[in-house]
Amino acid sequence: MRWSRTVQTVDVHCAGEIGRVITGGVLNIPGATMAEKLDHLNRVDDSLRRMLCSEPRSAPAGSFCLLVPACDPAAGVGLIILQPDQAHAMSGSNAMCATTALLETGMIAMEEPVSTVTFDTAAGLVRATAACKDGKVVKVTLDMPPAFVAKQDAVIETAEWGKVRYDLCFGGVFYALVDVDQIGLTIAPENARHLATVGVALRNLIAAQEPAPHPTTPALDGLAYVMFKSDEPDGGLRTCTTLRPGRADRSPCGTGSNSNMAARHARGRAKPGDMVVSRSIIGGEFVTEFVEETRIGPYAATRNRVSGQCWIYGLSQIGLDPTDPFPQGFTLSDTWGG
Repeated sequence: MRWSRTVQTVDVHCAGEIGRVITGGVLNIPGATMAEKLDHLNRVDDSLRRMLCSEPRSAPAGSFCLLVPACDPAAGVGLIILQPDQAHAMSGSNAMCATTALLETGMIAMEEPVSTVTFDTAAGLVRATAACKDGKVVKVTLDMPPAFVAKQDAVIETAEWGKVRYDLCFGGVFYALVDVDQIGLTIAPENARHLATVGVALRNLIAAQEPAPHPTTPALDGLAYVMFKSDEPDGGLRTCTTLRPGRADRSPCGTGSNSNMAARHARGRAKPGDMVVSRSIIGGEFVTEFVEETRIGPYAATRNRVSGQCWIYGLSQIGLDPTDPFPQGFTLSDTWGG
């Protein structure tokens, strides 16, 4: 056996959403800041992402959490999220997976009852507070990047669904938040394929018209996802983030939950101290706490905390044979969707 590249991962899921945490095989990524590293992965060299996130070495569900040295001395480790469409600045479920892997494998010493890990991300510092018991991380709470609404009640004209309203929000990446009743569906497991297809189609339509510029960090520009949402009878939210090329997030989505709290605040439905439960398409739960008001550039913003739990399910070693005909992988619509 001969490999030209070898990567080790700790395989974790967060409420069902897979986050494979890269613990060996990548020393660093060029760039003086995490935003520059993210830009390098997206614009200069995306071979690592393509190799890991595509077939035959991967599948549609899940992400890879890339750990690199932190650029900000206030953080312990840098974090970038690798997904089939591109590298992303931040993901709540993946930050929880990374926290769990770092502490439960001893890469960072676990302290009971509470351990902390501070991530340097292109979206800013993210402090993870882990409740620990008997060597297990039983809850991770993330101090999320400030979230804001860039556009409220924006409208996209569509051939199939007519006018679709959305809120353009930033919660670590940009989201279009869409009330699911506008497309005649409910957020339920049997609708996952349809939701994913519609969500990616809407995302592409919106992104073609909306550049979604970030007010301070150009590397964060651009619409990442459409999240469908509906109110629950108990005051919570049912959510479904849709990810390119065509799947539904299994978790309640941390950056999406962060965005939702900003959207609720913008409509006068949330104030500091409020807590909202977000439920995924398969029933997993995150809790979002509105901590305080702030500002990002011209936008009123919220600082929120998002909590959830993860479970390690495996350890992997991934290699690339130099004669492999698919060094950057492939995707097919029979499995991946659009």
